[in-house]
Amino acid sequence: MKGKVLKSTGSWYTVETDDGLLLDCRLKGKFRLSDLDTTNPVSVGDDVIVSDEEDVDANVITEVLPRQNYIIRQSPKQSAQRHIIASNIEQALLIVTVAKPRTSTGFIDRFLVTAEAYAIPTHIVFNKQDALTEKELKKQQAIAKVYEDIGYPVYYTSVPQEENVKTIHELLKGKTTLLSGHSGVGKSTIVNSIYPDLNLRTKEISKKVKKGMHTTTFVEMHALPDDAYIIDTPGIKEFGLTDMEAAEVSGYFPEMRERLDNCQFNDCLHMNEPGCAVKEAVQNGEISEERYHNYLSIVENLLEDEKY
Repeated sequence: MKGKVLKSTGSWYTVETDDGLLLDCRLKGKFRLSDLDTTNPVSVGDDVIVSDEEDVDANVITEVLPRQNYIIRQSPKQSAQRHIIASNIEQALLIVTVAKPRTSTGFIDRFLVTAEAYAIPTHIVFNKQDALTEKELKKQQAIAKVYEDIGYPVYYTSVPQEENVKTIHELLKGKTTLLSGHSGVGKSTIVNSIYPDLNLRTKEISKKVKKGMHTTTFVEMHALPDDAYIIDTPGIKEFGLTDMEAAEVSGYFPEMRERLDNCQFNDCLHMNEPGCAVKEAVQNGEISEERYHNYLSIVENLLEDEKY
């Protein structure tokens, strides 16, 4: 039988078959023995073949069909390996907040670079508009303008005030959407306001540290009305980029990509090289200085990894 992986707990997988059946499945042993550099050979969103073997009391995933794309991060427990967050994604919604909790631009840029690398269109959603002070609103406006200027769609939402909730609903229709962002930014609250029957778990922000407390334990895909799926991810503290070389990174920054042909050297890393069109654009205010520093941080980390 062919099916789609909706949930993974590490050892068990929930698979929705093409006939609409929900099956609890295990992996066939060969997956665990194969030479893969991922901690999870099967991910949420994978299209798989399932066999009901007679000699075991469970359905078994015997094959993973080719993926259209996927999005990854470094394994939190095994830094030398990568962890596939989800596959076969049509778009991503990155939910961010400028306060309580604060989403750093470093996190945003690492996510966007990963999404660009795997051709996943991303919408940036600034949530909790009702909770922002005047100072925080100004900060949000400055951050958002950077991303709008380089072509990313930006939205502003507030569930209590029902601000742009219908707009997000329209974005989700007919798509498989990866929903990501730190714990506490309101991912589940937004989705619950659109699809109340889904009843995703939510939890209050920790008053002590003003950070979100994890409510989603495992990555899970939810089938929705409107021919839609959402992939709900655990709050991710940081994206560790992997499966990428330092020389590639500037190609995943749209504002840098359009200037690469103007650099003096073809292999320019836009760090200390003369005749660099990217550095010139930063100096002229055409490229965000903060984005550039985030770029340097990513490249320096990858260069360090490439030594080993």
